[in-house]
Amino acid sequence: MTAAATANTNAAAEKPKSKKLLFIILGVVLVALIGAGAALFILMKNTAEDEDDLDEATPASQTQSRPRTPPAFLPLENMVVNLADPGGNRFVQVGITLQLQDAKTGEDMKTYMPSIRSAILMLISQQTSDEVLQLEGKNRLSKNIIREISEIMGYEYEDEESERSNRRRRAPPNPIQAVLFSSFIVQ
Repeated sequence: MTAAATANTNAAAEKPKSKKLLFIILGVVLVALIGAGAALFILMKNTAEDEDDLDEATPASQTQSRPRTPPAFLPLENMVVNLADPGGNRFVQVGITLQLQDAKTGEDMKTYMPSIRSAILMLISQQTSDEVLQLEGKNRLSKNIIREISEIMGYEYEDEESERSNRRRRAPPNPIQAVLFSSFIVQ
């Protein structure tokens, strides 16, 4: 009974331990699964709330200004204009391309092209060679061209000063996005 009895006693003692160990492992796995599920639920809820906050934070003007189509480009014929320098012997040759919101705007502008070219010529002829040679002068000229074309076409144009003073009322986005100089020669 000595060897057989101790073997039976050890076998009887090991069986409850293995069941106890099995229940502990199952309990840990179950707690881990519940924790992972709760973490996933909280993450999904926070992500949905963040997306809602982003939608509310984006003003309507920004969502409207995102182009759904690539911009259209309308090149104008090169213009040679006398500058307003003393003596009147300086002139500029300018090539301009207009960046527009869509091709339909370009077709609409072709109807008004004589008025648009005249307004651009008048603007450039009021500049001096020193003004148009500087980057700031070119940027100012570009903004003035957009303003003049917007006025001719009946688009609302808000410059920086009126935008600061009138933040509550937002005009629809101007379809004239930029004035691009393809050539700029001062002689």
